[in-house]
Amino acid sequence: MIVYLTRRYRFSASHRLHNEAMSETENRETYGKCNNPYGHGHNYFLEVTVSGPVNVTTGMVCNLIDLDGFVHREVLARFDVQNLNLLPEFAQEVPTTENLCSAIHDILKRGFSCAHLEKVRIEETMMNSFEIGSFMR
Repeated sequence: MIVYLTRRYRFSASHRLHNEAMSETENRETYGKCNNPYGHGHNYFLEVTVSGPVNVTTGMVCNLIDLDGFVHREVLARFDVQNLNLLPEFAQEVPTTENLCSAIHDILKRGFSCAHLEKVRIEETMMNSFEIGSFMR
C-alpha cells in the first residue's frame, strides 16, 4: 500500500521578472507590473508531497522531523526573505514562480531520500499556484 504525505510550508521572497535578452518594452509587455525595477514580494506557500509504503515499525511514510529538517535547511533557509534575482539558481533564468517551483523540485529530488518525491506545489497568490511532479518531468 502506498500512502501520500503532503506538508505545507511558508516563506517570503521578492523578485523582479525581467529578461536581459529582451528590450525594456518587451519586458514591460511580457511581465507587466511584475517588471517593476524595484521588484515586489510574495508570501509563498510551499507544499511537498512524498509517497511510499507505511513503515511497519514507525507507522509512517517518512519521519516528519527528517522531511521538515531537510525542507527548512535546503529550501526555506535558501529562499526565505531573499531577493530571488540575486540567487545563483536564477543567474541564467527569470525568477518566475514556475522556475522557482522547478528549482525547489530539483533540490528535493537530489537530496531527500526518505520517501519518493511526488510533487512540489507553490501558491504565489490566491489566484496563482504552480506545481511540478516527478510524473510530469
